[in-house]
Amino acid sequence: MTETGAHLSVPVSERDHAQGPADAPLTLVEYGDFECSYCGAAYPIIKETQRRLGDRLRFVFRNFPISTSHPRAQAAAEAAEAAGAQGKYWEMHDILYERQDTLEDADLLGFAEELGLDSERFDREMRERRYEDRVREDFLSGVRSGVNGTPTFYIDGARYDGAWDGDHLLRALEHAAGATG
Repeated sequence: MTETGAHLSVPVSERDHAQGPADAPLTLVEYGDFECSYCGAAYPIIKETQRRLGDRLRFVFRNFPISTSHPRAQAAAEAAEAAGAQGKYWEMHDILYERQDTLEDADLLGFAEELGLDSERFDREMRERRYEDRVREDFLSGVRSGVNGTPTFYIDGARYDGAWDGDHLLRALEHAAGATG
């Protein structure tokens, strides 16, 4: 299920975007790309897994835009970070996956407006590439952790290489909870 040699090189910290209690018995980290169709397919599975595990799960998302295959992934990741600077990271995260086929600059600005963000600030920060370094830090931590595609998941710091469709990911998390609890 997990690959013993592949672990997170950068532990989860306050710097990360996380949902769920910091002291949850399980932590699931996803390295994802907002333009990746596989990540888009994983998105509702993650949502359902979060719903089913509730407070037993902390979910962390880290940016891993594969710009060579997905030309809008970098801008989408920066848009999520720009929204996060205004307290709406997860709302933007969700919109980006729910409307994955519309990630042009005008779409990103429209999402910011829809979320009630300060659109002038958002637009300025996007033009300045204010969050480029933040996205790069996530990407490089993924490379150091053995990420070579998206989505890549880590359960309690160990890379999960099993299937993530259906109930496979949920079963792996429950197995990890049984092993630690």
